[in-house]
Amino acid sequence: MSQLTDAVDKRRTFAIISHPDAGKTTLTEKLLLFGGAIQAAGAVKARGDARRARSDWMKVEQERGISVASSVMTFDFGGCVFNLLDTPGHEDFSEDTYRTLTAVDSAVMVIDAAKGIETQTRKLFEVCRLRDVPIITFVNKMDREARDPFDILDEIEQTLALDVTPASWPIGMGREFLGCYDLLKDRLALLHRKGRGDLPDEGEVCEGLDDAKLDALLPDHAVATLREQVDMVRGLCPDFDVEAYRAGHLTPVYFGSAINNFGVRELLQGLADHAPKPRSQPASPRPVDPTEDTFAGFVFKIQANMDPKHRDRIAFVRLASGHFQRGMKVKHVRSGKTLNLHNPVLFLAQDRELAEEAWAGDIIGIPNHGNLRIGDAISEGEDLRFTGIPSFAPELLQKVRALDPLKAKHLGRALQQLAEEGAAAVFKPRIGADWIVGVVGPLQFEVMADRIRTEYGIPVAFEPTQLYTARWIAAEDTLQMKRFCDANAVAIADDHDGHEVFLARNAWHLNKAEEEFPSVRFLKTKETAA
Repeated sequence: MSQLTDAVDKRRTFAIISHPDAGKTTLTEKLLLFGGAIQAAGAVKARGDARRARSDWMKVEQERGISVASSVMTFDFGGCVFNLLDTPGHEDFSEDTYRTLTAVDSAVMVIDAAKGIETQTRKLFEVCRLRDVPIITFVNKMDREARDPFDILDEIEQTLALDVTPASWPIGMGREFLGCYDLLKDRLALLHRKGRGDLPDEGEVCEGLDDAKLDALLPDHAVATLREQVDMVRGLCPDFDVEAYRAGHLTPVYFGSAINNFGVRELLQGLADHAPKPRSQPASPRPVDPTEDTFAGFVFKIQANMDPKHRDRIAFVRLASGHFQRGMKVKHVRSGKTLNLHNPVLFLAQDRELAEEAWAGDIIGIPNHGNLRIGDAISEGEDLRFTGIPSFAPELLQKVRALDPLKAKHLGRALQQLAEEGAAAVFKPRIGADWIVGVVGPLQFEVMADRIRTEYGIPVAFEPTQLYTARWIAAEDTLQMKRFCDANAVAIADDHDGHEVFLARNAWHLNKAEEEFPSVRFLKTKETAA
């Protein structure tokens, strides 16, 4: 086996998706704890001091207690290298989540045991389904009052039209929650409530459910219930089939309590054993296979100001193929220019270290000053264009102005950076001095105002507009395009990439434009690939 094939086989690149408050950030932290990346939940193994290493590192995230940007964390466990991408749970930041899901090979769906499938879980699942992303389910908070596990399995099956098979089975719930039985490995893991910082042991290996160890370790009523329920669930659910899981048709379900570190080891082991290694990436003129010798990758996210002292911008790149080494010269396909990659980084939330090398499936960060954009391809020379990385037309549009008129020019630069990062759409109308910001959800306006104030030192005000929606416009005939833009000059703007946009006042305005200029296309989504 070649070194490249061996490295690819060990990679597991996955995202965590959930509704807000299902415990996603806690689970992320505990996965890092089991992977040895942090010594205590929230503290990094760092030279000299224990720095905070929560996945929610942005100031605004810590203040609000929600994830609004995707974080990347790399760690080892069980002979595998894990690249974990934490995603925003809040629906107002769904576009960032969608793009993150283009960069992973599988996902972990976290469900609150008391609430089951919630709205945002369903939406994120649909995105996974569009991309055939396999899903492992983690039912969290079993140490609290929870719904009947049969109900939860039934809801996942009915709501998501997905076969389910429990990988572990809970013994009790709430105050009576004693632990879980690992159905795939025949192990009994008991919950010890001594200290939340302690890692539970690997559990007792059993010779099936009739093993006398169970009678010795569990109360009589708990053993009887466990045997009865597992017998029922094995009759009702299909056996675990790794191919059905990897094809996105079946989800193995783990039960646990992330805050008590319980069920996390089994989940990680399940990812190591069953989650797919890096998959082929869709691209034009051909798909890119991870085991190809030549290096290629694509930018799926830009994050500005990860280090506020240095005003930096990091392009997050998913390696699609090959072996990357620091100092490589690569082609930036969109511009045709050569990039020297001297300072690529690997991540642990906002902490980073120089990446001396990386392999297909890994995520690296490339510091840049605006030359890399979402969707860009980099390669060792081939003109590849990775597909399926979209921008969505925003449905909420507001004007933004600097409270200090002297900072108006600086505001333009800040907006351009945030737009390149994918935080929002930013449009500059061709007539007038206003900037228009477009978002998917209203919370994004508040977060943008916070970030512009704290990261760029520019207090701003967002104000309502009479605008209904934005559409990117395109036409084969450049003359027709010019005629359209001239006839609708007041409604034409440019986005941060210089693409033309039509700002409609209402549905009638949009329909009329479409009728009068049938050769012009009005686009709800724009492929961000170069």
